[in-house]
Amino acid sequence: MDKELIQKIVQFRNDRDWAKFHNPKDLAISLSIEAGELLECFQWSSSEESLELRREKIAEELADVLIYGCLLAEASGLDIEEIIQAKLDLNAAKYPVEKAFGRKDKYDRL
Repeated sequence: MDKELIQKIVQFRNDRDWAKFHNPKDLAISLSIEAGELLECFQWSSSEESLELRREKIAEELADVLIYGCLLAEASGLDIEEIIQAKLDLNAAKYPVEKAFGRKDKYDRL
């Protein structure tokens, strides 16, 4: 993720003196709440219908989820690029292309 963008997120928070409220626990709670609000955009309709009717709201809620994710990483001393790369490496080992291609099975069923 672009370090400049993360810095803008942190600066936005700092400009408002909100860092004192942004501990890992509360950020994780907020992230979960925002993820729930994102899910609400899809409730009772197909993906296509939701995207057609609520694209702007989906974008706003997804942005909230991503912003809280960035702030949680920052508050926890985690580097987003490092943890994403580590997770991609782990998933590549669990879901090798030759076994997982075109399948939705969990890794222990491949």
